[in-house]
Amino acid sequence: MRSLGKILSSTRVLWPSYVAILFASVLITTTALLMPFIISGATDEVVDVVKAGGHTDGHVKTIVWFAVALLVADLANTFISNIGGYIGDVAAVRMRRILSTRYFEKLLTLPQSYFDRELTGTIINRLSRNISETTQFLNMFANNFLPMLLTTFAVLIISAVYSWPLALLLLIVFPVYMYLTTLTSKKWQVLEQQKNEQFDIAGGRFAEVVGQIRVVKSFGQEKRELTSFDDRYASTVATTRVQSRYWHLMDAARRGSLNVIFFGVYAIVFVQTVRGVFTIGDMVLLIQLVNMARQPVMMMSYLVDSGQRAVAGSRDYFKVLDEMPERDIAALAADDAPASRESSATARGSVDGRDDTVIEFDDATFGYDDDRAVLEHIDLSIRHGERIAFVGESGGGKTTLISLLLGLYRLREGRLSVFGRDVDETPLAQLRSDFGVVFQDSSLFSGTIRENIAYGRPDASEEEIVDAAKRANADIFIRRFDDGYDTTIGERGLKLSGGQKQRIAVARAMLKDAPILILDEATSALDTKSERLVQAGLDELMEGRTSLIIAHRLSTISTVDRIVTLRDGRIDEIGPPEELAVSGGIYAELLALQASGRKTDKKRLKEYDIAG
Repeated sequence: MRSLGKILSSTRVLWPSYVAILFASVLITTTALLMPFIISGATDEVVDVVKAGGHTDGHVKTIVWFAVALLVADLANTFISNIGGYIGDVAAVRMRRILSTRYFEKLLTLPQSYFDRELTGTIINRLSRNISETTQFLNMFANNFLPMLLTTFAVLIISAVYSWPLALLLLIVFPVYMYLTTLTSKKWQVLEQQKNEQFDIAGGRFAEVVGQIRVVKSFGQEKRELTSFDDRYASTVATTRVQSRYWHLMDAARRGSLNVIFFGVYAIVFVQTVRGVFTIGDMVLLIQLVNMARQPVMMMSYLVDSGQRAVAGSRDYFKVLDEMPERDIAALAADDAPASRESSATARGSVDGRDDTVIEFDDATFGYDDDRAVLEHIDLSIRHGERIAFVGESGGGKTTLISLLLGLYRLREGRLSVFGRDVDETPLAQLRSDFGVVFQDSSLFSGTIRENIAYGRPDASEEEIVDAAKRANADIFIRRFDDGYDTTIGERGLKLSGGQKQRIAVARAMLKDAPILILDEATSALDTKSERLVQAGLDELMEGRTSLIIAHRLSTISTVDRIVTLRDGRIDEIGPPEELAVSGGIYAELLALQASGRKTDKKRLKEYDIAG
């Protein structure tokens, strides 16, 4: 239950609501307890009238007043219950908002390595399941069980006034029940965790399949994916059989124990009434009070079941929150993002003729987790305005170099600086503001074309957005849509062609107007016409900028200032295209392979991620 306590602590902004719920629960308990006393008084009044052998107008008037009092107590209970319920419902939704936003905020601050090891669907499942179960439990507890719990304590005190053996038996109920529940809980939670893991894996795969449905259908793997998905749920059914069997056996033991204890309670009430210790009204009062105490005990099975789900969910929730964030981003609200384009430019410092180094790798070494190094002893300086192409075999570290520049990972050894600032010491928002990126996969979001172009600068004016689209050769096709820039493009831009998506991505980078441009060459998978249009936009975008290109076409490589070739995680050669063309190294080999018509040579080109 400690994790539930942490949730209440972490949502302390809701304390006024918690206090209001507690106050409402006290009033609900008070009005509920008044009713048995009123009925008890009315019962004794009726018994007295029957014993007297008749009634008077005074008796009738008294009974009517008892009825009025019962109505007032009942109405008050109804009214207060609904007010408390309203406060509890709103507080639960506010809590869900707080927990969900905090979870999303945490995810946005986590390093790339976290997302490398977690399935997307699993991350989403935690939001939809864990937080939902936790808030539902706390809402149910506030709206239903808390008033009953307060009622039970009041019943114990009142019962003790009438008969201490009666109160003692009622007092035994809760320790016995909670002891048996504790025996159940430990094993139940282990099995629940096993089920959650299977649900998360199944949900993760579900999200992957839906996102890659064209690949699934193209390769005819619908049946295999369905079978795998169903097998995950089948395993949860098997686990549930074991879990439920154990739970209900223990529940039978719990409820059987309660039945025996309540037998003793009713026996005391009935015998003491027969002996004249209690009046008929007292007996009616005590029976009602006992039933009021019995109700929360009988509900406890459901409460514990829901509570255990909430505990398991909240534990997973805090496991994510305990993950280490990307170095300086402890909270997005506190992250020192560049407030303006001027402040970002000032942070870069000036690039003058004396020292125009923009990027510098100094004996840099990197590896993922504890794996072997992907990059080793990289020494590279890139000057202002240079166009640099990276070439190497697939998996040779080209993309990793770019990821290091963006601060997605940290070096094991050595130093990496941008505009003279150590990447490890530069605020990430400031660092990333220096880069514009065009990926090979255009990576658009659902929403409108305007929103996607302005993604890096949400405050951009309409004129700036249109200007960027024109320079990226995108404005013409955008205006052909009925809704123009307000056209909704669907998830990942599925309503657009490959060339259209890439031109939107180029426009997005143009609008950001960052001094350093990264191109995971955006034209390699396009048809000739689309390639020409996108390349024209890229040429416009690269003008006057430091450009880093992960090369996929030799035609692009030939126009850069320098080529950096990578072999086995190390720099093999650095030089202008004309120099490396005759050096006998990787670039010279690629030119020879491209000139060859042999299939084996074409295959070798693909190992370098180069289109033949």
